[in-house]
Amino acid sequence: MAADQSILIPRVKLGNQGFEVSKLGFGCMGLSRSYIDPVLEDVGISIIKHAFGHGVTFFDTSDLYGANNANENLVGKALKQLPREKVQLATKFGIVKFDYNLGVVINGTPEYVRSCCEASLKCLDVEYIDLYYQHRIDTSVPIEDTMGELKKLVEEGKIKYIGLSEASPDTIRRANAVHPITAIQMEWSLWTRDIEEEIPSLPRFSGENFDKNKKLYWNLEKLTEKHECTPAQLALSWILHQGDDVVPIPGFEAVASRESPISHKFGIVKFDYSSGVVINGTPEYVRSCCEASLKRLDVEYIDLYYQHQIDTSVPIEDTMGELKKLVEEGKIKYIGLSEASPDTIRRANAVHPITAIQMEWSLWTRDIEEEIVPLCRELGIGIVPYSPLGRGFFVGRAVVESIPANSFLASIPRFSGENFDKNKKLY
Repeated sequence: MAADQSILIPRVKLGNQGFEVSKLGFGCMGLSRSYIDPVLEDVGISIIKHAFGHGVTFFDTSDLYGANNANENLVGKALKQLPREKVQLATKFGIVKFDYNLGVVINGTPEYVRSCCEASLKCLDVEYIDLYYQHRIDTSVPIEDTMGELKKLVEEGKIKYIGLSEASPDTIRRANAVHPITAIQMEWSLWTRDIEEEIPSLPRFSGENFDKNKKLYWNLEKLTEKHECTPAQLALSWILHQGDDVVPIPGFEAVASRESPISHKFGIVKFDYSSGVVINGTPEYVRSCCEASLKRLDVEYIDLYYQHQIDTSVPIEDTMGELKKLVEEGKIKYIGLSEASPDTIRRANAVHPITAIQMEWSLWTRDIEEEIVPLCRELGIGIVPYSPLGRGFFVGRAVVESIPANSFLASIPRFSGENFDKNKKLY
């Protein structure tokens, strides 16, 4: 897949050993875990190919991301569909186990370094790794010992460059004395500027901190209105302008916010926590979204195409009429609706059969049982519940009793304050 020449992402040197990468990288972690649910493998591959097609050539993964090296396996399969010589691949080792309650288990012994490298080469199905990071520093092992083994791997051609993640200034100096360090990976954004002054980070998504950080976001939004861009674009622009030696690796969340919708749904133009959802169900928008999704997914047709939210300002018959045309043209196979009322479902189904209705349905969100479920069964429409585990609430007592400070759940009203205390009784 050739890079899109209409979008010019600059290329820069990372470090001073000649390692050239795209100025904007892609963090692949979110495809297999993190702030959102893992994506299907074919979708993840399409996303990586999409990023490459828009000039991104620097991809970041780790043996920690996803169960059983899922992220490395996914990235490896995507690489098979891209020119390997034009891709800069970074992966990591060092974290044996991560647990929100027990903490991180780290290993930096020479034996572990080598075994991890061999395993990653196999999972990625490549002959070499461009940039190999120590994910976390093992303070029980002299950094000189860890670096010594990494240096051997460079000499053997199994890795090209060495990086460190979350390392102290003293560790960086000592490591660099053994072999040149090409890159240091640290969290750095508009609200994580610790690395500029060596200040410890704060739990940003909980309690008083979260309330204060929301004010930062509101101020950011005012700037986005002035510059006519999204908050994600402004935040990325800020970090991109910190110097040519700074290469950010935003993940799937950034792709989704930059180019919505990213998958097989349409209708939501903009989502904002303060002003709500901007929806468009006009025939023109339906068609333009479908064409854009086909291009991004790099497929000839979409199996099931949902209207993400109903535009009440547009008769559902008009929206469905355009969707029906797309079925007749072979661009979509089946039509679905999300968060639709019983009346809307009946009217839509009269224009063209509806295949699926997507609604939230769990032990604490049972509204659809009153009318939606009986109607779907009457009309022969499939039901696709999302958040069947109550957005994670019913996963287990560990979730109910203690939500990690950096969890997405902390931003959901039913997981906070008085609501959370009452909902725990339900569990």
